[in-house]
Amino acid sequence: MDKMNFHIMTLFPDMVMNTLDTSILARAMNNGLIACEAVNIRDYTLRKNNRVDDYTYGGGAGMLMQAQPVYDCWKSIQDRLPKKSRVVFLTPQGRVFNQKIAEDLSKEDDLILLCGHYEGIDERVLDEIVTDNISIGDYVLTGGELPAIILVDAISRFVPGVLGNESSASTDSFQDGLLEYPQYSRPEVWHDKRVPEILMSGDHAKVDAWRLEQSIERTRERRPDLYKSFLAK
Repeated sequence: MDKMNFHIMTLFPDMVMNTLDTSILARAMNNGLIACEAVNIRDYTLRKNNRVDDYTYGGGAGMLMQAQPVYDCWKSIQDRLPKKSRVVFLTPQGRVFNQKIAEDLSKEDDLILLCGHYEGIDERVLDEIVTDNISIGDYVLTGGELPAIILVDAISRFVPGVLGNESSASTDSFQDGLLEYPQYSRPEVWHDKRVPEILMSGDHAKVDAWRLEQSIERTRERRPDLYKSFLAK
């Protein structure tokens, strides 16, 4: 894989790209490691005034994104790609996003992310194009743009070269089912708090053992659900 390509279907392309075009992700794009495009769903509507929403059948509050502009937007992206790509719909009804899913999705050459808005999207187009339904947590946002940005950030960390230090992703929290161990930098003493002596010992085996012990204890205290899963392995 030369680079990983993210294609984000959205009503707010500037919101997406202004956020992605910063820091590590901007450097990764400039270095040709990842590519991100935000495709405006409004550009594909057949209605006047760029309308993409309408009332729902059966009544109810709010408006629904129509199938036609979403499908035509997706088709315009898919037709440019060498093979059928996975399409991730950001929805609170999806499986909850985690590090394992991020690593799995990072193996794709192209990934299409669909950002919903209003009261959702016509179910018929979702049935036709979506391969993965993903949620970033059990709460509701006004749109899928922020979740899409989160996915791009988390997934990109697994693309070789993006982090610079190839070991960084492997030591992140959740990578082995545990929270990351505490870390320290200079000065050696700050506010009367001293860096643990073991970290300055130069004994890498002992440092690794200490870090694992700290990760396990921190997970037990802060995320008992993860700790229980870790013990069950």
